[in-house]
Amino acid sequence: MQGFTPLPALLGGVLIGLSASVLLLGNGRIAGISGMAAGLVLPGTNDRMERLLFLLGMLGGGALLLALRPESFPGANEISVPLAVAAGLLVGFGTRLGNGCTSGHGVCGLSRLSARSLAATLTFMATGALTAVVVRKLGGGAP
Repeated sequence: MQGFTPLPALLGGVLIGLSASVLLLGNGRIAGISGMAAGLVLPGTNDRMERLLFLLGMLGGGALLLALRPESFPGANEISVPLAVAAGLLVGFGTRLGNGCTSGHGVCGLSRLSARSLAATLTFMATGALTAVVVRKLGGGAP
């Protein structure tokens, strides 16, 4: 398992913040990924092309990184496709239930000093920590 790498982590954080800022300042839109995805399928959305291009850009960036630096995705081939699809559907359900995802609440909501986003982000972090503890106690996950 790879250790903490502060420079790539910092660069990734800067790029996420920059992209969210550009979208907000350029289009007046919040970069909540679940909202972007939901707008592709919900009726009454008039900016589907913008949403689609945003999401394709995210997927394209990930695909490009996978092609250029596959070592950035350790263990990616160890997860079955049905498990990945089920996990994605559960995450999608949770983000709709929570009125947003970690990117919307954690990056964009906190930067706008949203109390709802603070509560959601604290819930995400606590649930993630609890899940990590439970998985380790049951013998799964990294040592």
